[in-house]
Amino acid sequence: MPRSKTALLIVAAGRGTRLGSETPKQYLKVGGMPVLRHAVLRFRAHPAIGTIRMVIDPNHRDLYEQAVAGFDLPPPVEGGAERSQSVLNGLRALTDEAPDLVLIHDAARPFVQTAVIDRVLEALVQAPGAIPALPVPDTLKQAAGLDAPITGTLDRSTLFRAQTPQGFHYQPLLHAHEAASSHTTDDAALLEARGLEVRLVEGAESLFKITTEADLMRAESMMASQMEPRVGTGFDVHRLGPGDAITLCGISIAHDRTLIGHSDADVGLHAITDALLGAIADGDIGSHFPPSDPQWKGAASDQFLMHARDLVLKKGGRITHIDVTLICEQPKIGPHRPAMRRRIAEIVELPENRISVKATTSEKLGFTGRGEGIAAQAAATVLLPAEIDQ
Repeated sequence: MPRSKTALLIVAAGRGTRLGSETPKQYLKVGGMPVLRHAVLRFRAHPAIGTIRMVIDPNHRDLYEQAVAGFDLPPPVEGGAERSQSVLNGLRALTDEAPDLVLIHDAARPFVQTAVIDRVLEALVQAPGAIPALPVPDTLKQAAGLDAPITGTLDRSTLFRAQTPQGFHYQPLLHAHEAASSHTTDDAALLEARGLEVRLVEGAESLFKITTEADLMRAESMMASQMEPRVGTGFDVHRLGPGDAITLCGISIAHDRTLIGHSDADVGLHAITDALLGAIADGDIGSHFPPSDPQWKGAASDQFLMHARDLVLKKGGRITHIDVTLICEQPKIGPHRPAMRRRIAEIVELPENRISVKATTSEKLGFTGRGEGIAAQAAATVLLPAEIDQ
């Protein structure tokens, strides 16, 4: 499915008053990262998702900017007083782009799974709407309220708990929202009211919505118990040849020679890429970007590292630390170390304090000592959901 034809709206304009926190729940941290950022990272890693638009309360703009720092996202859309108005504002913001499909997601559901997104998109091939849902496991009783007498027992066999992301053909959903005479908390209900088919697909228990303090504790517990650390290492070397600049760790450095390779020969980023691929046991840089493929001729190596980053995210994982050592006599790395750390941090979307760049020489020994080439070795620490092995 073409990436540019599926848009995503993340609704993040709510105040989350039921949680009892001064900070809206979508900006609270789970596993050291804002709830909203967890969701964005997982959607950005999905190949079918094109434009991502966020709908926020403008009063929370500072919190929003902190949560999405480092992402190249369009300006956020101003939300409304009700959820349905926020969604309509977001849909209108997509008018010029006119996507074929649109996914609507609650910002307070951080643990989005690639398989759920896939099921929703597959269902949209046959129907104008599709939502993830789970069967209701408990017996349902009807009553006026707690401490009131039971007035009936409902048949739960045809009842399901709706989740997000909910998917729709863009134009029918926009028309349904434009024509709605009242507010609704469920986009699918608008299509149902117009007689359009909305299909259910299998959701996931991990897609629960953070609403209460207990939900927040559950999310923290999930992060702590379901993630396991993996460490990968990488090594790369390229020879030096005629030229006037070297690219190391994404930074161009004036030099009397250059590194020779099929791409830009950035040994630092290549080593980090292999370290990430090693951490998730997914081959090496050559298997993903064969040097025999002409499309990678002279390519900037940041796209290799972005690819490895996205593979980690697709597995529901997150990168926690990068350490790279450059081995060369020249150029001197010290003056360029801060810029290198910043650039790596931008690419892998981590704070700079989780990026280490070191340099050493080989005491004039070997090919690096003779100035014939530059080498790099890297280590990457990644947290992955333990269930990926099951």
